[in-house]
Amino acid sequence: MSLPRAILSGCLFLALCACAPAAPPLPTNTAIDTEATRLMARERVVGMAVAVIDRGVVVHVAAYGQRNVERNLPLQTDTIMYSASLTKVAFAYMVMQLVDEGRLDLDRSIADYLPRPLPEYDDYTDLAGDDRWRKLTPRIILNHATGFGNMRSLEDDQRLRFHWNPGERYGYSNEGIWVLQTVLEQGLKLDVGAEMQRRLFDRFGMMRTSMQWRAEFADNNADGYRMDGTCEPHDHRDHVAAAGSMDTTIADQARLWAGMVNGDSLSAASRAEFVRPQFVVTSAHQFPTLSPNTDPRGPAIGLSSGVGVMTFNDPGAGLSWHRGGHNDWTGNIAICQDARRRCVVFLGNSVRAELIYPELAHFILGENTIPWWWHYDR
Repeated sequence: MSLPRAILSGCLFLALCACAPAAPPLPTNTAIDTEATRLMARERVVGMAVAVIDRGVVVHVAAYGQRNVERNLPLQTDTIMYSASLTKVAFAYMVMQLVDEGRLDLDRSIADYLPRPLPEYDDYTDLAGDDRWRKLTPRIILNHATGFGNMRSLEDDQRLRFHWNPGERYGYSNEGIWVLQTVLEQGLKLDVGAEMQRRLFDRFGMMRTSMQWRAEFADNNADGYRMDGTCEPHDHRDHVAAAGSMDTTIADQARLWAGMVNGDSLSAASRAEFVRPQFVVTSAHQFPTLSPNTDPRGPAIGLSSGVGVMTFNDPGAGLSWHRGGHNDWTGNIAICQDARRRCVVFLGNSVRAELIYPELAHFILGENTIPWWWHYDR
């Protein structure tokens, strides 16, 4: 008798952990701080924060620089920062809890959950007459294989459309995540903001994290800084957006990523599924999402999308995964080595921080195959 795929995935995850290669020692916290401040000075990074997790335990949390240059306010470990698309990872982790509870099937059509067809909702009337939406499943959405572009606002006519069939190829899409949020809200009758708060933020002790702006954040929040140093005031996001509305701190992100790398609040099978390579990525770069260009370096390291994270194989560390968060004044990324349960989390309220992440990640993690060329197109 064959085992169910979920059990096999769980067994594979445990086997990978059991045969993990020995991890090199981490630099001291003082050495990390010294290197971070050196690189920041070189690249004129306004503010950045870092968390390091090793064997599932938070071992270092620090913040450097300023949260506001004009008022000479320091960035601190409890300063509210914009998480951007790191929100997607937290949302996907919450979705896997629903899978564990039998409330959601990753491979079931979203049509089975919605009380009426997707094009009948105001935000999705553009899809009327195109039944390909019925091929969408939670897995396809979380794998970023919907066929949608990133955001309809980037389309010439600002209309939502399929550029390829669902499940055909990878293409980063905020639109897809918003569809899944609609499924949870309209089909399962869940308040996504409240569920994220209860299932993740409260459970992991993330006292200064929320999917919506809170008044008490105003006394210590980070403004953003563009490449040219122009300030962008911190946005007060009043609406829950599963693709990227989370406000947080580096201390809270340390707790979150430690919880996720340990598989807290998930079954072993769902934790394994969360990071299992599922959809091979051949694109030359993450953006622009609709570019047909390919690059053999992706398949060479097994670059794939998992459920909410990007996975790749590192010869020294084995299965690794990452996710970034970016806009014109924000640069974030988290990277985890699965078997070692070792992660680094970088939050930057200055997009110039992205210029130093490859060097700083190398300093902390050592030799690695993180696909910076794909992630940042540099």
